[in-house]
Amino acid sequence: MAYVEGTVTAVPDANKDAYVEFSRRSGEIFKEYGLETLVECWADEVPDGELTSFPKAVKLQLGESVVFSWMIWPDKTTRDVGWGKIMEDPRMQALGEMPFDGKRMIFGAFVPVVEL
Repeated sequence: MAYVEGTVTAVPDANKDAYVEFSRRSGEIFKEYGLETLVECWADEVPDGELTSFPKAVKLQLGESVVFSWMIWPDKTTRDVGWGKIMEDPRMQALGEMPFDGKRMIFGAFVPVVEL
């Protein structure tokens, strides 16, 4: 069964091109270790909510946009083994610093229950 990881991140608008390039380059490495799909989405219609929202969750600041992303792995085992190898791959270090504040990233892993 597929295994899905999701993230929500605040990225400075000035870093959009750097973020896209970082994601493309790191995504290619992830795919070598079993990742099936990577999707990165830049905010288009992401309103503030009264109680909670994507902007509130990542403490969005002026000049930033929310990025919603997910990765699909074939299964949890492939993901676990893949992440171990990814973290040891020297090409990841060569990518340099992430073009966003990772402390405000929300992330998690999920088991699909409905897929249409």
